[in-house]
Amino acid sequence: MGDGARSGTLHNRVLAVLGPAIAAGDYRPGHVFTLDRLEADFGVSRTVVREAVRVLESMGMVVSRPRIGVKVQPATAWNVFDPYLIRWRLAGRGRVAELRSLTELRAAVEPAAAAAAAVRASEAGRARLAELSELLTVTGEAGDLETFLRHDIEFHRLVLRESGNEMFAGLGDVIAEVLIGRTVHHLMPAHPRPEALRLHALVASAIGAGLADVAQAAMRSIVAEVRDEVARLAEREGEPPTPWDG
Repeated sequence: MGDGARSGTLHNRVLAVLGPAIAAGDYRPGHVFTLDRLEADFGVSRTVVREAVRVLESMGMVVSRPRIGVKVQPATAWNVFDPYLIRWRLAGRGRVAELRSLTELRAAVEPAAAAAAAVRASEAGRARLAELSELLTVTGEAGDLETFLRHDIEFHRLVLRESGNEMFAGLGDVIAEVLIGRTVHHLMPAHPRPEALRLHALVASAIGAGLADVAQAAMRSIVAEVRDEVARLAEREGEPPTPWDG
């Protein structure tokens, strides 16, 4: 393994520990790390530490200052759309709050994207959505969650992209992390609900037929099912309900 590849692996190891700890609130805003301390704690070189810090800085989670160190920033400064941060939060103590925020985002964006896709989607995009809806049904009924997840991510990314709105399309990685997190953390049933499969098929057929209102309503129902799952999770974990949970 070359030095560059090894350095990349090591800085990912530092990130895998430090990032989730900051995201979980183990280090409060204003906490200062020194590069010497990080080198010693992780047993890595200054170069590796700096690479990890640069990633965290790009996310707004820390700021590095000469002769001061690496200072943890308040959550209001973080890039909440960064896929790493979403992944870390979904794996931590704030999982329910993160799922709520992401589901509210999906409710605001995905139905509108589906409606736009019904008007603007390419013929190739419409055809692929139809194919994916069939694949989702087959893999969902078979309980093949790994393949189902791959198709589900492509489906939702494609709806966003075919909306013709670059802002919607730019949220593809965010939605992917939500879908991955639900599977990784066992928040998905062993077999996706028949209603969810039917709704995905309806979104695809409505976009294919240019029926914007139908596509929007069907996508809204998909997100509503996720909202209900989050509400049940919150109840199990003793979290207070939000207005849209009730």
